[in-house]
Amino acid sequence: MSDYDRIACAIRYLEAQRRAQPDLAALAAHVGLSPYHLHRLFRAWAGITPKDFLQCLTLEHAKGLLHAGASVLDAALDAGLSGPGRLHDACVALEAASPGEVKSGGAGWTLHAGVADTPFGPCLIAEGPRGVCHLGFLDAARSASVADELTQLQAAWPAARLRRDDAGAARVARRIFVRTPQGAPPLRALVRGTDFQVRVWRALLRVPPGAAVSYGRLAAALGRPGAGRAVGAAVGRNPLAYLIPCHRVIRETGVIGDYRWDATRKRAMLAWEAAASDGAAPGSDML
Repeated sequence: MSDYDRIACAIRYLEAQRRAQPDLAALAAHVGLSPYHLHRLFRAWAGITPKDFLQCLTLEHAKGLLHAGASVLDAALDAGLSGPGRLHDACVALEAASPGEVKSGGAGWTLHAGVADTPFGPCLIAEGPRGVCHLGFLDAARSASVADELTQLQAAWPAARLRRDDAGAARVARRIFVRTPQGAPPLRALVRGTDFQVRVWRALLRVPPGAAVSYGRLAAALGRPGAGRAVGAAVGRNPLAYLIPCHRVIRETGVIGDYRWDATRKRAMLAWEAAASDGAAPGSDML
């Protein structure tokens, strides 16, 4: 079992037992680790204690994210900028595939695809001549395998040649999930979608880590009030997990909602980003 699998198990337990506010001993017993080991692992993964993380999982916190996300999104869209923070928020050059590229299906291209570890479990990353074109999380418990992700990749670019490249995928993953010094060149990404889908994905890049936006608010920001359902469909078709942060879209009520790559992973991402944005430091109490 990977560290993320253990953390995901802990998150599911904390969410189910949120009202009871379980202590570290109960959480550790559920995960099958000693309290000391779990506390150390949790701090290493999230940078905060399980107690602080539990705070980030509450409905009230989600509503706070939603409220902050609306105002932050307004400012970001008005300025044409994305928020500060991780690489993909400030330094992604997102391009849409041209009609010719879509028609050719990637003929003459070689897509380097490989598996890389991330804070949220393993993922399959593919990169082509014009940038990253696929990022999907793997989860054996949900039968999301490398073969499944490769099938989706091949369906998007049927004429392209695939080459396994785990080392290349690991390099891309480090740029996405690890803070990069200012001045680093933008990470290039290529997406295949309709004009509306690409507009939604570009707007998502402007929602900073630690914030969230509702489907309806995102639709209004795009000049399509009332098109929340269409926005939701576009969000669900996002081919670049985490890189295009569709996990930051939640329901109007503040409920986190579903996620293509598992709702528990979505909760983990939101809480992890919120903790980092709040500048939370590891606490001294053992939950």
